[in-house]
Amino acid sequence: MLAVAAAASYKKQRPSSAPEETEKTEVRDREYYGALAEKIIHTETIFSGRVFRVEVSEVALPDGKTAEREIIRHNGGAAIAAVDAQKNILLVRQFRVAAGAELLEIPAGKLEPGEDPRSCAARELEEETGCRAGTLKPLFAMYPTPGYCSEQLHLYYACDLEQGHIHRDEEEFLHVVRLPYEIAYKMVLNGQICDAKTIAGILAVRELI
Repeated sequence: MLAVAAAASYKKQRPSSAPEETEKTEVRDREYYGALAEKIIHTETIFSGRVFRVEVSEVALPDGKTAEREIIRHNGGAAIAAVDAQKNILLVRQFRVAAGAELLEIPAGKLEPGEDPRSCAARELEEETGCRAGTLKPLFAMYPTPGYCSEQLHLYYACDLEQGHIHRDEEEFLHVVRLPYEIAYKMVLNGQICDAKTIAGILAVRELI
């Protein structure tokens, strides 16, 4: 009881941020909009593969100096947090050579040139899990690694799932896992699920299921 009373007393005494202070902070922040931009002077493509290309760009910095930026150019992709009627989230387990381990991930795939992200999401969900989304809601788009990669990932929430057909690439080996949502959520918090898009998807749908 003493702790509760002390907390209540502190809350009453603690000054809240004045509207003027908030406005000043926002004004100061707006002063930097555009001032941090780096202008590309020259770009050279040093590698071009099936999934992405690598560029080295010379850029002009805000202080007038120049620097080099190594950038991966990627068409982007779509990822799907799909939850069934029993509140299981559909994940796929696959080996990732870059990570050197098997990871649990939400279904995802890259956009074909000119492809609509929603179409990509619907296609990848069925191809990887054999399920179609009766309802497919856009959540948000994110940059997983903006420090060096242009990939923009579009995240969707899928529910009202229907049976479809699995159709995977010849080089794609996956195992579908239906995991109770609350277990998946705890696995995110304790680090057992460590794929960035999967963490984002699991956290994003918590209030929707």
